[in-house]
Amino acid sequence: MEKRITDFRTTWLVLGVLAGLCLSYFWPHEPALAATTDRSDKFALATSPVTGVLEGVFILDFLTGRLQGHVLSNKVGKFSHAYYRNVAADFELETRAKPVYAVVAGHTPLTSTGPGSMAQGVIYVAELTTGSVNAYGFQYNESDRPLPPQQMIPLDRFQFREALQGE
Repeated sequence: MEKRITDFRTTWLVLGVLAGLCLSYFWPHEPALAATTDRSDKFALATSPVTGVLEGVFILDFLTGRLQGHVLSNKVGKFSHAYYRNVAADFELETRAKPVYAVVAGHTPLTSTGPGSMAQGVIYVAELTTGSVNAYGFQYNESDRPLPPQQMIPLDRFQFREALQGE
């Protein structure tokens, strides 16, 4: 009796698994890049990539218009870098204005313009009454010691709508 090709199911299964493993080994690997954002009525929280393995957490306080961020050192497990920015001043909001903010983080590897290295993340803050979006970057220098807070760097701005009058 002749053996048919379907009689070697185990052999074909093993060959298929080996071919899949070989293919997955040589296929280019792409990291999953994701930022997280959450908000309440008084503040918003977003995570942003700093390096390939580190991320920072950024908080925008809606009451004060202050954006601040911190990076957790992967070697000592403590916050070693701090960042801040007064976004209310950047949007040129009046003192009596009631701003409506939205914040998200993105992955954008920027080239360095100064003595430090730019982080791989960017924070985008939108404000409804002015109808504009500001992009902020920040520099990261590896250090296990806590460093003094650094001001975030405004990168660019665009209008997404006309400014609201009297709101």
